[in-house]
Amino acid sequence: MALRSVIFLILVSLPASLASANDKLSAYQVLQQYDFPAGILPKGVSGYELNRGTGEFSTFLQETCNFKIESYELSYKSTIHGVISPGRITNLKGIGSANFPTDNFYESPKCGCGFDCNRFNAFAAASI
Repeated sequence: MALRSVIFLILVSLPASLASANDKLSAYQVLQQYDFPAGILPKGVSGYELNRGTGEFSTFLQETCNFKIESYELSYKSTIHGVISPGRITNLKGIGSANFPTDNFYESPKCGCGFDCNRFNAFAAASI
């Protein structure tokens, strides 16, 4: 009887321990666990939800985010949904121009200016 109680307690506490393990990682760290560069998400992710069993996820930004990288115009809604597995994201919603190479995204771009914020800030200062 005592063994059943111990097994029951372990099974009941397992989902809570998995959820708390997810809470300790940032969305950027989770991406890296799935073989993606952290930079495919812009700076400023405020949170995420992940079902590790199904791979379904939601990522939250404080607001919509737009920027240009090379010839790609990227647009992120404040909530991004999809299904993630190692090296693959499917059913992606909330990102415009989602078919872009991930090779250059080892750093997270900044909303509004992407990777070229110094030039963007210099232009803004010069126009004042």
